[in-house]
Amino acid sequence: MISYLQGKIILKKDKFIILEVNNIGYKVFISRATFYKLPEIGENLKLFCFQNVKEEALDLYGFLTYDELDFFEVLNDIRGIGPKAAVEIASVGPLDRIKERVLAQDEKIFEGISGIGSKKAMTIILELTGKIKMLSGSKSKGPADEAEDALSQLGFSRQQAKDALKQVPTNIKNTEERVKQALKNLGK
Repeated sequence: MISYLQGKIILKKDKFIILEVNNIGYKVFISRATFYKLPEIGENLKLFCFQNVKEEALDLYGFLTYDELDFFEVLNDIRGIGPKAAVEIASVGPLDRIKERVLAQDEKIFEGISGIGSKKAMTIILELTGKIKMLSGSKSKGPADEAEDALSQLGFSRQQAKDALKQVPTNIKNTEERVKQALKNLGK
């Protein structure tokens, strides 16, 4: 799998570039946001890549940072999100800002991305809420946050998890026990 390329930009289009690496031209799909950050034609560029293997094609998607690539891979695993939408979402803004807005359940973060309406935006936010802690740069959490993360990964919203955990007796400190009690409170 191709996961990194460094070479000279030969051609720039809205949705892709051609990058020459050792006299071979690679067509690499990029987001609009990445396009505006690219150097001029003829200059060198380093890209982290995702190689999408399909029956009828081999596509490369390029990212300026590894964090964008990491986030893209999480997005690409969400049912109903293909690589073309994932590449646009991954470059919406700085990763920390995206994480904050997803955790705040701000569906407006995806406005302007083709094919993503408010219903699909909420689906993405619900799925990302549980997965976002796995992205690089996540900090270690205390037992209450670990229980909240576990409930989120089971498909509950952050608010549902917090509300259920508030009802757990404070003398229960073990994360696993807190999750079990919270699940009882959630009726599962």
